Amino acid sequence: MSPADQEARPNFLVIVADDLGFSDCGCFGSEIQTPNIDALASQAGSLRFTQFHVAAACSPTRSMLMTGTDHHIAGLGQLHEFTRSSPAHRGQPGHEGYLNSRVVALPELLQEGGYFTMMSGKWHLGLKKEHHPIKRGFTKSFALLPGCANHYAYEPDYEDPANEPGKFFETATRALHSEDGNYVNKLPDDWYSSDGYASKLLSYLSERTEEEKNQPFFAYLPFSAPHWPLQAPAETVAKYKGMYKDGPAELRLRRLAQLKKLGLVPNDVKPHPFVSVDGEVPEWSSLTDDTREKSARAMEVYAGMVDRMDWNIGRVIEYLKQTGEYDNTFILFMSDNGAEGASYEALPLVGKSVMDHIAKYYDNSLDNIGRGNSFVWYGNRWAQAATAPSRLYKMFSTEGGCRVPLVVKPPQTSARSAGDGIITDAFCTVMDLVPTILDLAGLQHPGTSYKGREIAPLRGASWKDYLAALSQQETVVKDASRHVIHGEDYVAGFEIAGSGALRRGDWKITFVPAPRGPQKWELFNIKEDPGETTDLSEKEAKLMKEMLGLWGEYKKEVGVVGLAGEYQRVIQGNTETSLKDEFDDPYAWIKYIGRPERTPKHLAGSIPS
Repeated sequence: MSPADQEARPNFLVIVADDLGFSDCGCFGSEIQTPNIDALASQAGSLRFTQFHVAAACSPTRSMLMTGTDHHIAGLGQLHEFTRSSPAHRGQPGHEGYLNSRVVALPELLQEGGYFTMMSGKWHLGLKKEHHPIKRGFTKSFALLPGCANHYAYEPDYEDPANEPGKFFETATRALHSEDGNYVNKLPDDWYSSDGYASKLLSYLSERTEEEKNQPFFAYLPFSAPHWPLQAPAETVAKYKGMYKDGPAELRLRRLAQLKKLGLVPNDVKPHPFVSVDGEVPEWSSLTDDTREKSARAMEVYAGMVDRMDWNIGRVIEYLKQTGEYDNTFILFMSDNGAEGASYEALPLVGKSVMDHIAKYYDNSLDNIGRGNSFVWYGNRWAQAATAPSRLYKMFSTEGGCRVPLVVKPPQTSARSAGDGIITDAFCTVMDLVPTILDLAGLQHPGTSYKGREIAPLRGASWKDYLAALSQQETVVKDASRHVIHGEDYVAGFEIAGSGALRRGDWKITFVPAPRGPQKWELFNIKEDPGETTDLSEKEAKLMKEMLGLWGEYKKEVGVVGLAGEYQRVIQGNTETSLKDEFDDPYAWIKYIGRPERTPKHLAGSIPS
């Protein structure tokens, strides 16, 4: 590649929020203050996508973002936290719990193509050193290895540190990080996740050598916010005091009204009704005053997490503007799945032990919610306020689980220089990002062979031509048929934790396990019914049969183990079905890595340091 071509190539900044709902940013209808994300969305040539789809869980989406293929192929067929508790999934191809050898990662190709590659934030694609980011093409990396952790790096003083925390909390407490392939023994005393990730990325950018500054860069900034435990600086949370006192149903109405006002959903949209089951939080009016106060406070903290994340995004953008690199940087902001609606207190078998552990080791009093020694989530009703008008939330292959906000700012060379941002409802998926970035970088994917091994081909499509066409667009794109990314015959399949879906054109079949769904296939015209409220499977029986045939092909092609009811029910943290052999379960090592004084004797020598 000539020096002129090298200079013209864009930089890339890919920002991922963790469990952010569809309407949780200002530019997508939220009351939460996100001025930096909003500014990206409103810039001339920028786009807000209303039909961008991902997997309904964190690491599966991240594996697709890194590889451009289906997560069942890439090694994250399920969250590994799920797989380790499921005998049916353990040992199956594509369920290794890390990016496997069947795929090549985007940073590997960019690094080989002359890019300076760096990441700071949540990895969740492998715990062992051989699976760390530096082994998949990142020149510099600071990575949170588990799926979630305390945002202040707080850990309780356990009575029995050799055995505590147990199965559920051992993957959700310790802020275990690696930097450039080495485990980090201690985080700064003033650590807060979003601040720390932005600061580390800024250090990688600012400390580049002259040679590295002459390279285009790929920067990956995957936050762990706003994933539970809900924690944020008190001064940020205070901005939202009293804002949620009317409860999730009222918030949902306000968000829907704003989505309509912004043109992000049709004015006549029929939202899916709230879904709740026995044991979960009942309606707002039936709660005690104390419970309402604590629930509203949890939502205030959630808002504070999103607010603080945005502030940190602003820090990175300001740096790029100061260095003159902003204009030539492709910036993308997305969520990895729909809002998190789990109510862990209601889990069978393990729910009581979870709550007992929290009561023993954390302070969830009203004034302490959001601090490092608190441990709260906000539950299914607040989540459904954020995913409305869609159905359900994370872990379900419904629109509420898979449709997420996406903001894209193209490089100025390929964007309009005047006007406002564009809203588009073109259907697309996270698998499109690898071919798009490679195309814009002037690089090619190797196809089905890489360094002598067979790999999976791309399943997504490049947006380069689509972005070029929209750069000539002067108004909001209200009809995706004018400019499309995927044709009417493009088939996209989804499956997480036994909840499946398949989309072709405007039609979608959805399988929602009991008790939150009928545990059978339903058919929806997703363009006319984005809330998935009216099942047309009987009315359109011929089409339903055709779609089920396509599902069978997808299931076989990518390696879906099955839908709910086709294998033993899985409960995360259930010791009866979880891996018994700690040597085969790296996630059981999280609390021991780098801590020989806590490591049981039978594991000594096996746990990495």
